[in-house]
Amino acid sequence: MVRHYSSFVSQLFGSFASREFSPKIQGFINRSYVKLMHLDMSLFEAPEHYPSLNALFTRSFKLTPKQPIEEGEIISPCDALVTEVGTVHESMVMQIKGMTYDLAALLSGRYAKDLALLEGGAYINLYLSPRDYHRYHMPFDLEVLSLLHIPGKLYPVNMPLLRNKLNLFVENERVVLECRDGQGTKHYIVLVGALNVGKMVVTFEPRLKTNTKSRARSYYAYEEPVRLQIGELFGWFEMGSTILIFSQAESLSYHVPVGKKVSFGEPVGRFVKR
Repeated sequence: MVRHYSSFVSQLFGSFASREFSPKIQGFINRSYVKLMHLDMSLFEAPEHYPSLNALFTRSFKLTPKQPIEEGEIISPCDALVTEVGTVHESMVMQIKGMTYDLAALLSGRYAKDLALLEGGAYINLYLSPRDYHRYHMPFDLEVLSLLHIPGKLYPVNMPLLRNKLNLFVENERVVLECRDGQGTKHYIVLVGALNVGKMVVTFEPRLKTNTKSRARSYYAYEEPVRLQIGELFGWFEMGSTILIFSQAESLSYHVPVGKKVSFGEPVGRFVKR
């Protein structure tokens, strides 16, 4: 399989973003990016603190914000724009209104066993722009059973492409997490790569290497599930991209409208039965 130009461009940008220039030059680069993207740095260190542009992209909070969470609530795993909310119907889901794709193709044959469970289940699409906080956290308590990395293209996932590029999520590189909650209900979290996303990092899986020359898929099954609590950090995008969450039917519902900008930790839904 010939490597797509978007992967090459993203790797070049990633090399630049990871380079540490002299403090004076790096400070200028970082301040320029903050100004260009209108970043709110009130919860983070000053731009000059970060030794590379990539360190600025993947910045952590000085103090992680916490909101009161009621029992059974689901939180946003990141800062994002809600681009779609719905239910799976005949394996089809919305990329954006008027543009559908096949969930079976997104998850690949590896997880065909769970498609029947996801039929009629709720899903949400969360788009992280380059100006957003790029780390992602658990939306609720989960056990990760397996991880699948699917190499692919790195088309942008901005609104114009979402509206016009068929099967955008299916064609792009992605990382699929097979999860289970405390009730035994199945959930899938899909991290979708995009242009200029040099890496998708998952903290508990150091073997994961994204945006490389290899076109081989990587699959990791965990005999002892990786247990993560609501709000717990599990990785980051280097630049912005998209997180998709799919859940077993009749397990949860989302109350956040399409088009709403949400912040990490903000309640976006509830479990149906708890």
